[in-house]
Amino acid sequence: MQDLRLSIRKEIRQKRNHISSLDQTIAANDALSKIKQLPRLQEAENIAIYLTVDGELDTHPTIEYFWQKGKNVYLPVLHPFAKGHLLFLRYDVDTPMIENKFNIKEPKLDQTKLIPIAQLDIIFTPLVAFDVTGNRLGMGGGYYDRTLEQWFKTGRGATPIGIAHDCQQVDKLPNENWDVPLPIIITPSKVWQWSRSPLGN
Repeated sequence: MQDLRLSIRKEIRQKRNHISSLDQTIAANDALSKIKQLPRLQEAENIAIYLTVDGELDTHPTIEYFWQKGKNVYLPVLHPFAKGHLLFLRYDVDTPMIENKFNIKEPKLDQTKLIPIAQLDIIFTPLVAFDVTGNRLGMGGGYYDRTLEQWFKTGRGATPIGIAHDCQQVDKLPNENWDVPLPIIITPSKVWQWSRSPLGN
């Protein structure tokens, strides 16, 4: 199963890295137009999102839109003590940034900017691939599966929403028992939605 997951990761990453700059811009704007229509977004105050790397759909237009709407935006930060876990820090135009061990920019650790995960309303979640039932394949570190575990078990807390290019959709993903499926995934052409109850039932 691990070989198949690695193969899918390689294939989809190659696909999205071959998307032209123009098509990336169009895709980001199309996805944002769908994000704007999400009913949950209207009442959401604290929103976690991520900065784009490795050909991912560009999140900058969405972040700019949230700022314009007065939303509090938070970015993931690798937990300095709890290996494999994330913290979420407030992100503003003037937030000091550093590069983490994956060469991804994140806010410089500042305890005054931390928000407990339970206080987030939405967690926009990166992914490498997804299938037609909402299963998500990440980069393999398990950071978001751990972050979303409580939501998956109880149905309470921040709503996870995936963002992806259309080319990242596959028919069926090989699943591990720790994988957390998503209730909503947004691509430039479609809003995918599934009903999720605690424990994924």
